[in-house]
Amino acid sequence: MANAWRRDNKSPKFLKLTFATTLIILLSYFLFLRPNPTFMPMADTHFLYSPKIAPFDCLASPQAHPIVANLVEGLSHPFIYSLSDFGSLPDKPHKNIVRLLKGKPFRKPDISATIQEVLMKLRRDGGSDVYVVDVGANVGMASFAAAVMGFKVLSFEPVMENLQRICDGIWLNRVGDLVTVFAAAASDRDGNINFHKLVGRLDNSAVSAAGAKLAFKSNEEIELQVRSIPLDDVISDSTRVLLMKIDVQGWELHVLKGASKLLSRKGNEAPYLIYEEDERLLQASNSSAKEIRNFLHTVGYHHCKQRGTDAHCTKTG
Repeated sequence: MANAWRRDNKSPKFLKLTFATTLIILLSYFLFLRPNPTFMPMADTHFLYSPKIAPFDCLASPQAHPIVANLVEGLSHPFIYSLSDFGSLPDKPHKNIVRLLKGKPFRKPDISATIQEVLMKLRRDGGSDVYVVDVGANVGMASFAAAVMGFKVLSFEPVMENLQRICDGIWLNRVGDLVTVFAAAASDRDGNINFHKLVGRLDNSAVSAAGAKLAFKSNEEIELQVRSIPLDDVISDSTRVLLMKIDVQGWELHVLKGASKLLSRKGNEAPYLIYEEDERLLQASNSSAKEIRNFLHTVGYHHCKQRGTDAHCTKTG
């Protein structure tokens, strides 16, 4: 990344100063100049089965800082999201910080494009009261892709730093009435679970310690306990889920088992399913792609296609 500075023929000192100034402006806006967030509309929570878990309260959460946020390029429905990992500052900043300093939008996340593409096709079958469920929401790149299209979203994310960035995005995209966040890892049991946070690559944090460090062995790993809950304990029978996306670094089978009631719905009432199917990550969590496919067959999902490392599954083909 250091070579990138030389290719642009920019002074590192100048870029560092520009970067610092940008952060100060962004931080000042969020802490002092933005309108009072007390008046931000909140999402409807009639979908809750029981008071087992309350939605995460963004207004009561400490404000993360500094804030580095930008618009995403190349989407039919663009949105803004906030970074939780900055890279190694100032010498090797995150690639999107480099783009920001060049006056460019953030790079389009593949999952955001996929979510919007699928929802465009499904939209004709949905009404105004359908939900998208985002499990392993990270900083909201799938959640906001759906919300800016007008869909209600339930986002599940256990890492506090990511939760704070989701809260940034809820404000920046004005979707407080559409996105409900849960500070939890979706799983197949209600309680607490050991979780491994990967410093510098929070998007690779995982329940499995081996899975968290699979691609980034040199990064520091922090073990902590987080809340876990089955999706069936949160989503009521009357709540229609149009699409469910799962990206939990190998814990996918446990999430699916905890949503067996939801996934057992008939025909078009069952959600379109997108989940990460990375065999190395699955094995690190003592499961496999075959085991997941076998489970999905038991709840009626017989049509699955591979797209990169993701599987797309439906009941109707």
